[in-house]
Amino acid sequence: MTDNIATYREVAIAAVREASVICRAVQQQLVSSQSMAKKDKSPVTIADYASQAVVCAKLTEMLSTDQAIVGEEDAASLRTAEGAGLCKMVVEQVQAVRNEPVDEQTVLQWIDMGAAAGDTERYWTLDPIDGTKGFLRKEQYAVALALIENGVVVLGLLGCPNLEGGQLLVAQQGKGTELLPLFDSDSTQGVLQSVSQITRTAEARFCESVESGHSDQDQSVAIAKRLAITQPPVRMDSQAKYATLAQGQSQIYLRLPTRVGYREKIWDHAAGMLVVQEAGGTVTDIVGKPLDFTHGRQLEENQGLIATNGPIHDQVVEAVEAIFTAP
Repeated sequence: MTDNIATYREVAIAAVREASVICRAVQQQLVSSQSMAKKDKSPVTIADYASQAVVCAKLTEMLSTDQAIVGEEDAASLRTAEGAGLCKMVVEQVQAVRNEPVDEQTVLQWIDMGAAAGDTERYWTLDPIDGTKGFLRKEQYAVALALIENGVVVLGLLGCPNLEGGQLLVAQQGKGTELLPLFDSDSTQGVLQSVSQITRTAEARFCESVESGHSDQDQSVAIAKRLAITQPPVRMDSQAKYATLAQGQSQIYLRLPTRVGYREKIWDHAAGMLVVQEAGGTVTDIVGKPLDFTHGRQLEENQGLIATNGPIHDQVVEAVEAIFTAP
């Protein structure tokens, strides 16, 4: 692990907080009841780019300019004539949270710092807004940031603006998962979290995506039946699901493949995985293999995902295997 992990942790906390302030402001100012009806994704696009810009800026300014960052976005579309209006609004949001003038080219350069391939010894991975539709519905979404060294996630942060008024989950390898306030705080130390201690699957509760396209929900129903689970699932968007599992509010999160050959993106799971594991839970793919972060921007050697509180993990893996291999 990097020698100055405490510094990395403090900078990452500040970066996620700044990004979350932007996301909350854009959601409050620009998202209306018409956004989903008109399929207008411009508010989440603005927040996405601005969030990535401020995180990349904070990491490179406070640590060093050679930080490798695997981000979800790049600024190519903002450089086009069609993207000029969006670009202006992105720059305005970045200026507002930094409380200083920032020129357009600088903001675009910050966004493009997220273009790393994930093939270096150490790199960050960032999802500036995880949960697009949740954001547009004014429901759950997350800012997810993780630090990976030699294929191992050593630091993971989830900023969840709409969980209980704003929650920040910070996990450090070997140090546990802490809950901190997301807004209006400079604190870098929080309260240790722990997963649920239930040992019977019949007492468990699923946490799953609102969007059926993210996971095969019909198979989830069959798996729940096999495990004798009767409680209704907790449904929410984004890696906020990992946050609820880490706090003991749910016990199982499944990401079941919806098509052959699909591979998960590393920024969708790195931070959440460590948050759950450091709270005492277990995260693997659907056949029980650890998630492998040594193949760039995707989890090339893993299929789907199972996260649980730990004691029931093997039973869940067996149930998933039985459903997936059933004739």
